[in-house]
Amino acid sequence: MDFSGPAAGEKPHAVCLPFPAQGHITPMMKLAKVLHCKGFHVTFVSTEYNHRRLVRSRGARAAEGLPGFRFATIPDGLPSSDADATQDPAALSRSTMTACPAHFKSLLAGLGRSAAGVVPPVTCVVADSLMSFSVDAARELGVPCALFWTASACGFMGYRNFRPLIDHGIIPLKDEEQLTNGFMDMAVDWAPGMSKHMRLRDFPTFLRTTDRDDTLLTFQLHQVERAEDADAVIVNTMDELERPALDAMRAITPAVYTVGPLNSLADQIVPSRGSPLDAVSSGLWKEDRSCLQWLDGKKPGSVVYVSFGSVTVMSNRELVEFAWGLANSGHDFLWIVRPDIVRSEEAAVLPPEFLQATKDRGLLASWCDQEAVLRHDAVCVFLTHSGWNSTVEGLCGGVPMLCWPFFAEQQTNCRYKCVEWGVGMEIGDSVRREAVEGRIREAVGGEKGREMKKRAVEWSEAAVRSTARSLANLDALIHDVLLSGKNI
Repeated sequence: MDFSGPAAGEKPHAVCLPFPAQGHITPMMKLAKVLHCKGFHVTFVSTEYNHRRLVRSRGARAAEGLPGFRFATIPDGLPSSDADATQDPAALSRSTMTACPAHFKSLLAGLGRSAAGVVPPVTCVVADSLMSFSVDAARELGVPCALFWTASACGFMGYRNFRPLIDHGIIPLKDEEQLTNGFMDMAVDWAPGMSKHMRLRDFPTFLRTTDRDDTLLTFQLHQVERAEDADAVIVNTMDELERPALDAMRAITPAVYTVGPLNSLADQIVPSRGSPLDAVSSGLWKEDRSCLQWLDGKKPGSVVYVSFGSVTVMSNRELVEFAWGLANSGHDFLWIVRPDIVRSEEAAVLPPEFLQATKDRGLLASWCDQEAVLRHDAVCVFLTHSGWNSTVEGLCGGVPMLCWPFFAEQQTNCRYKCVEWGVGMEIGDSVRREAVEGRIREAVGGEKGREMKKRAVEWSEAAVRSTARSLANLDALIHDVLLSGKNI
């Protein structure tokens, strides 16, 4: 389905609005490029803060756009800053709800008006589900709005189950002792759409509060409940992976379109490297291109890849425990250590003895092309925070995973990887070098590791099979929703 060319008339115009954090921007950029290749004029909306970060990390060309693919910016409502760091999630959640709606409505109203004949009228809005105010903005403009849930379907249902957990008097917590006295191990085998193996600790972490009005708890609950008001919900998953959660979503939301794994879908539609569209970027950190060259020199199945994503922070003690666990495992490793990986009140300091001991078999980098790394045959295991982008990329790469979830629905993804999908093992909340070493050794050479690898390969094959359905779902989304307000 392609709407470009003179016979198709004026191009439809999709305004794409991600939540302003890297883990949300990345999949939205993939979806925006897919829509562009399907014939849409695209306006990709960044916050001013993230736009400046993008220019610093990738150069001005990355943010220039192309004919038919343009960037726009709105303020995020937070104090001005030029830091190269992820913004505080609670502060960002508050500000996007309060400051962004008026700016976004103003942007929609002005698009096309100031560049008549160059920018076609807006015909649809595709917004992150955490920017659900976009539903109201699109309605005022008289165009359809699809919300893009960039996380897992089980994560979505994890948040939706906050309401019954509140109604049952389980959350908010009565006191902070419940975080450590075994209360979080309570079995929750009755939650709609969720695994029967769920414990309270496996639900998204925003329920770990004693405050009913906690910002992140109320924000996430509001956003998933507002999904019912959208014209559609897009999910970056495949039905075979998350059918029970998707069935539960479809029972309470409007049309749900699964277009995942989105990286596989984009590979089918978006031109390969070297095309003008490839220069359009969403990366807020500068990639170290030496990572792939380093992997090229390693034996197949010999490298442990370690990355905790774009938001996770830890203490320097935890950083050091991970370091010695990697060193003592005896395996080669590629470790992504962001400049802001250690909490701001501490400095990230790795022992010189560790650096010396691993100089011939370890590579430290600040950021990399993770999809390419996970497709590389040198990688045998992925030590991850269990964010959804990383989880999907690991599954597509057929790579078993060791999990150290940090926050949000990463705990839910971790539980599913370990007990439902059979591809993961937990490191444990309290990081100890002995546990890290032991888990790596078991994942690389143990019986559990061999079973995880077998299941991971099976899921990678399922991802390939799902592409045809995702392509059909994409075309249905375009025809039934995104073009529903335009006669083409």
